[in-house]
Amino acid sequence: MKSKAVITRLLTAMCASTLLLGVSVRAAEYPTKPIEVIVPFAAGGGTDLVTRAFADAAKKYLPKSIGVVNKTGGGGAVGFSEIVMARPDGYKIGTGTVEIAMLPHMGLVQFSADDFAPIARLNAEPSAISVNVSAPWNTYEEFITYAKANPGKVRIGNSGTGAIWHLAAEALAEKTGAKFNHIPYDGANPAVTALLGNHIEAVTVSPAEVVAHVTAGKVKILAVMADQRLPAFDKVPTLKEKGVDLSIQTWRGIVVPKKTPQDVQDVLRAAAKKTAEDPAFKEQLAKMNLTHAYLDAAAFKAAIDKDNVFFKTMMTKLGIAK
Repeated sequence: MKSKAVITRLLTAMCASTLLLGVSVRAAEYPTKPIEVIVPFAAGGGTDLVTRAFADAAKKYLPKSIGVVNKTGGGGAVGFSEIVMARPDGYKIGTGTVEIAMLPHMGLVQFSADDFAPIARLNAEPSAISVNVSAPWNTYEEFITYAKANPGKVRIGNSGTGAIWHLAAEALAEKTGAKFNHIPYDGANPAVTALLGNHIEAVTVSPAEVVAHVTAGKVKILAVMADQRLPAFDKVPTLKEKGVDLSIQTWRGIVVPKKTPQDVQDVLRAAAKKTAEDPAFKEQLAKMNLTHAYLDAAAFKAAIDKDNVFFKTMMTKLGIAK
């Protein structure tokens, strides 16, 4: 009987070892089929552009291609929720943005920032106050003076309720006493399109998301919400120069569901590092006036944790946290 029990335990241990070995082998072979990356915002916006540049450059460092799929809605909530609920096998990954540290505090989603495992940060951009070139304001002072004198008349488009550009405008209102009419869209690009059509008066998206229209003489940037002036927009003042202590930025990076096997995460992290350092990737971001801001997984996780606390505090102060 004892001998039979020993044999049973040995067989059980062998089965468990075989199962673990199978998982390890599968992870070591990853990826064996194309990878899908979910972009929670509309095509043409900064998040979409960064992701497509990454997917294109990553072809050199992964044996399978990365396909980009836009899943919009809810200020990123729809796309982020799909990433969190995806099978944690590395074949459906996502582009994480600062909204994963914001939306949960508004009670708009069922996930938290801790439900994502960071792979690498790729980019970071500040908010900018931009208006149609035909708008009567040529300076930040003229714009904010009008907004304060006409509560609710200035419509500011954003990339969705609870998204970073919405919070940027809310924070501007809180800092200055102005009252804006916030108009949500399924991404920065639709908001900018509305601005071009004079359906709204301003947007608080990143400079990169309006630069083509600035160059074309259709949009003007009045100020940026950054600590220092941006090299590509060195004539545009910061809000801090104008006496408004406000600095708001978004970031974009690759994330996966938290339970994704470590071996798979390691493959993605190694490929992401090589891709982020690739001259072609950096050059593509530069062409789009997007800032290269790579962080490895550990540093990215620390940045997410810091923002999670920061935005919870800010949103509570603004009265929009749940």
